[in-house]
Amino acid sequence: MITAEEYLNKSRLFRRLKNGAHGELVELYAARLVEFGLAGQGTWRCLNLVGDLLDWMASRRTRLTNVDERMVERYLRHRAGKQTIQPGDQAALKQWLFILRTTSTIAPQALPADTPQEQIFAKFSDYLQSERGLTARTIVRHLPTIRRFLCEVCPAGASDLSKIRQEEVIRYIESHAQDWSPRSGKAMCWSLRAFLRYLHHTGLNPLALAGCVPSIRQWKLASLPTYLSAAQVQMVLDGCDRATAMGRRDYAILMLLAKLGLRADEVATLTLDDVDWRAGEMLVRAKGRQRAGMPIPPDVGTAVVAYLRDGRPKSSCRRLFLRSFAPHTGFASGGAITMIAKTALERAGIRGYAHQGAHIFRHSLATELLRSGATLSEIGQLLRHRNHDTTRIYAKVDIEALRTLSLPWPGGAQ
Repeated sequence: MITAEEYLNKSRLFRRLKNGAHGELVELYAARLVEFGLAGQGTWRCLNLVGDLLDWMASRRTRLTNVDERMVERYLRHRAGKQTIQPGDQAALKQWLFILRTTSTIAPQALPADTPQEQIFAKFSDYLQSERGLTARTIVRHLPTIRRFLCEVCPAGASDLSKIRQEEVIRYIESHAQDWSPRSGKAMCWSLRAFLRYLHHTGLNPLALAGCVPSIRQWKLASLPTYLSAAQVQMVLDGCDRATAMGRRDYAILMLLAKLGLRADEVATLTLDDVDWRAGEMLVRAKGRQRAGMPIPPDVGTAVVAYLRDGRPKSSCRRLFLRSFAPHTGFASGGAITMIAKTALERAGIRGYAHQGAHIFRHSLATELLRSGATLSEIGQLLRHRNHDTTRIYAKVDIEALRTLSLPWPGGAQ
């Protein structure tokens, strides 16, 4: 595959743009494409977009100093009338705007004005971080609930915070408690208690309203874990095309999910420095700020090594797993790992499960270990459960063992 640098050395399009009125900016843009590790075809597409944008602006007698996001949007609408807009076109022009702003050719991007609700949540976030010591990942989970609550109960923003009363809180919870699952309802109440406690603590509301938030009942261990059989897990793994770089990456990720039971976030945040090849261990950043050393089974290590040698793009990023397409950076969150798992499940023809993502491999590993004779304590240690009740749910999947605990049915059958 031809690289961006190789393409630029031979490209007539690049030479034409470099010799034009904005040649220095084009050279800086091209250097950024090389830094991102773009392929030759992708580099041609980016330069073609920039050249077409400059021609379009010239035909409208618009100066380069006037370009901004709104003008780019107008240009893309114009271009869409002539040809198909590809997913990466907007990102390519965003990088062009970055070069223009870096060189002070155009004005800095105007920051969007915060809504009253966003201003409230920003102060609430600072409180949770400084006073309660919560992590950013935990804080952001409060955002959807608090945003909906403020839009419905405090449409005027901060001026209405002192007017919130117990009746409004209870009415809101009664209206929305059944919008989702019992677990989501409990999370909603958890967020509301934290927010109402913050309002009273900071004097924004004179009433201690956190105590009026009711509890939503959720029976412990009421559900069964969703899991795959060992044969189904192997089908998913076999579905990866390990002749390609992306297939080797996805196979290594799925092996970590299936053989070590890692969570999606734990896989996404792994770095090259977390793997100790001499000791055969990797450091995992688990929930609750835990750090756990995990042994690397030979088959998992082989999959990771194959990706590092023949699949991982060249990049200064220290994340273990990188995006296949430029820019070659780590995944923003575990959501990308979940999508990789979901795609692999669909490719293997596995559908109809309640959980169709990365976590089903964790459940599958625990279930298979239990059936192989492992104790619940051993499973909980491997999966890094802090609460034994979290592991106990897997006891219900061993139906044959549970039969020995059942009472005889009248007539002798058990």
